[in-house]
Amino acid sequence: MSLEYTMLIISIFAFSYVVAFYLITALQWYSYKIERILFHFSKPLWHVYFILLPTLVFVYSYKIFLLLFIPYLFSLFFWYKKLDKKLVFTKKVKIFFIFTGISALLFSLSLNLIDYRICVLAVLFAIIMLKIYSLFEARYFYNKAKNKIKNMHNLKIILITASYGKTSIKNFLFELLNDNFKVYKTPRSVNTLVGIIQDVNTNLNDDSEFYIAEAGARKEGDILEITNFLEPQFCIVGEIGTSHLEYFKTVENIRKTKLEALNSKRLIKAFLHSSTEKKENDKQAIYDTRIKEVKADLEGLSFKMAIDENCHEFKANLLGEFNAYNLGACILCANYLGLSIDEIKTKLKNIKQVEHRLQIISKEPKFIIDDGFNGNFNGMSKSYELCKNYKGRRVLVSPGIIEVNDEENIKLAKIINECFDLAIITSHKNAKLFNKELKIEKIILKDKNELIDTLAKMTKNKDLILFSNDAPNFM
Repeated sequence: MSLEYTMLIISIFAFSYVVAFYLITALQWYSYKIERILFHFSKPLWHVYFILLPTLVFVYSYKIFLLLFIPYLFSLFFWYKKLDKKLVFTKKVKIFFIFTGISALLFSLSLNLIDYRICVLAVLFAIIMLKIYSLFEARYFYNKAKNKIKNMHNLKIILITASYGKTSIKNFLFELLNDNFKVYKTPRSVNTLVGIIQDVNTNLNDDSEFYIAEAGARKEGDILEITNFLEPQFCIVGEIGTSHLEYFKTVENIRKTKLEALNSKRLIKAFLHSSTEKKENDKQAIYDTRIKEVKADLEGLSFKMAIDENCHEFKANLLGEFNAYNLGACILCANYLGLSIDEIKTKLKNIKQVEHRLQIISKEPKFIIDDGFNGNFNGMSKSYELCKNYKGRRVLVSPGIIEVNDEENIKLAKIINECFDLAIITSHKNAKLFNKELKIEKIILKDKNELIDTLAKMTKNKDLILFSNDAPNFM
């Protein structure tokens, strides 16, 4: 084997693996959806740096590519080091790297038949191989999970979907039901069909009486897929709004997609927000219109709710007016499933704030509130108004709202101006807009990694600091 041929083989493998590393990292961020990293990627210049430029150099001359490989590798290393959401080496990722090696090897063995430049397609072939493998694997695990649910004759399934608040509703409902039944819920923010299938196969105990599953969507049909898989007896469809408007284009498309949850063959009862535009009947109850006299401050939450023609007062040690409505769905559902109003009131006194959702981290020496998982206008604006009356300096840390039109962030900026003294903007995506619209003191971070030093320099004891929404630094 000649030296030149050896250099060519090395360059093929080097090119394939560095591009594959960047590509699979980006794909993992966007749930392995090629169309999302092509058409909805927030930093397209990264594609230029880490895919297009190395490809052009490799096609022009593999020898020049080898000369530039070490500097390129260092740039990839420093890019990766700054990421706050790094690649998780799952089974799928490991298999992709194996397919990349196989693909690069096949192209290398065919060099006497093809021009070496065609080897830039090695990573594409690895993606195709991964897609085929994933389809077969997904079908196997789908059938396995479906059969498991079918054989659990005592299991009742509650499906929860909404534009906002579905994780909070899931966690609150779990807290209400957990002492009375054997209840299991999808962990963290697992809300895709693939995630739910894996959860059923791996974590759902055979003696569970209730399975509470959260369902998310990026396109029409996503909720229907989950509904057809789980066939829930109960569902909660929360508030419909503009979250993920970038993907759905209209609120009506979002509403239509969320209401796919009502297509379950086994549906007994649905608890719906009025924004679904559905009417109340024997199978459908509208929960938010029953709630009135909501009082929310930094000490807690209280509200009244009409149930069975009686008005009941509920109190919870939670922050945020919107949580009254999240709790309202849970109260109505829990009561329907057999819990008395008195039981529910007692449980609400001990219910905990969902992690990263208006969660008080500390009150001294700085009042720090983590609302990192709140990413919609309604929820964010309500949390800002909650901070408005704090007797001290108020600091906001936020990227703004992601995946919506500019109008939403312009409206948000007006509320920020009213409620805070300092705003630290952590994402370039909305940086230009906020730089124009914010009239208060503001800091626009070029790199989210600067946040810790910025907070140390710009905040002091007795300040209230609200972390609102938490977009990773690839957004």
